[in-house]
Amino acid sequence: MTSTARPFLNRRLAEFGTTIFAEMSALAAATGAINLGQGFPDTDGPEEIREAAVRALRDGRGNQYPPGPGVPELRTAIAGHQLRRYGLSFDPDTEVLVTAGATEAIAATLLALLEPGDEVVALEPYYDSYAACIAMAGATRVPVTLRPDPGQARFRLDLDELRAAVTGRTRLLLINTPHNPTGTVLTHEELTAIAELAVERDLLVVTDEVYEHLVFDGAEHVPLATLPGMRERTVTIGSAGKTFSFTGWKVGWITAAPGLVTAVRSAKQFLTYVASGPFQYAVAEALRLPDSYFEEFRADMRAKRELLAGGLEQAGFTVFRPAGTYFITTDIRSLGESDGFAFCRALPERCGVVAIPNAVFYDHREQGAPFVRFAFCKRASVLEEAASRLKGLAA
Repeated sequence: MTSTARPFLNRRLAEFGTTIFAEMSALAAATGAINLGQGFPDTDGPEEIREAAVRALRDGRGNQYPPGPGVPELRTAIAGHQLRRYGLSFDPDTEVLVTAGATEAIAATLLALLEPGDEVVALEPYYDSYAACIAMAGATRVPVTLRPDPGQARFRLDLDELRAAVTGRTRLLLINTPHNPTGTVLTHEELTAIAELAVERDLLVVTDEVYEHLVFDGAEHVPLATLPGMRERTVTIGSAGKTFSFTGWKVGWITAAPGLVTAVRSAKQFLTYVASGPFQYAVAEALRLPDSYFEEFRADMRAKRELLAGGLEQAGFTVFRPAGTYFITTDIRSLGESDGFAFCRALPERCGVVAIPNAVFYDHREQGAPFVRFAFCKRASVLEEAASRLKGLAA
């Protein structure tokens, strides 16, 4: 039998190996380190919502294939949530699609809307699935880098750079706010400029808003679809995992105009087809929780942010306090370090803590080299122990 040198992985995905999350989580398990790398809570969400899932299982709801667009109860609840929170009216039957988490929503949307050779302008650093999904669609990603603004201790979008990145080949803008990993929440002024650019250049916009309920310190989440000219050209992605602390349920969704939903559904049906049947009924109940739940959830996460941010500052990191999400980006140059990969790979042995090097979220790796991300969606006792361990770096 003759052997060939042809690789098994196609060239579109050749640059994507095992994710950094798998690598660092394996390192946490091997060393017994506290895992502040991957963004999942270490406690479950509301007990009544967990019981709603149990009730659906016992009642035989969702144990077989649910409807392709999602169960009607959840689609109605999603539409109700968008109307109640943002004044956005969506038809549950034609303008809402349930997906296997936000990750599938991103994949199905990009596969549906892009042609080979199209360009996608995305805010760098970005969630790693963005790059892979753009590649699978045969399109080209064009990063616009968010850079630290020393005067405000946040990462900022350069609107002139964004405008310059749009060419005649640009098909869509891929926006994420609140932004993972930097924690930036785009301002109304920034979003207005994005909307005006999209209308002027007739671009589609895909907006990842999974951290919509995690904004702090007076920051406001403004859905792009609420701005003039954006309702008919925007695909908004949401998720239950981040808001209700049931990341394993994998329940996400899109809301958009009927033509866009139909297009995305055409791709989605050949990915998972359907998923998470019983959990869809539970998430429908979760979306109808009173405002007090969302306020308490946000306050709890803000307190955890302060706990970990304080510990990181005491350890010698330069800390960018996030206005949203449950991640903190730090600069390790204040510790005399400059290589985030080497730092994160050594940190479990040095301190018994796992973090993620932000460089994995950049096309321009050198731009992200000194930045490291920590997740604070953990129990307070875990964050206190992590902060205590990290103090060794200052010594």
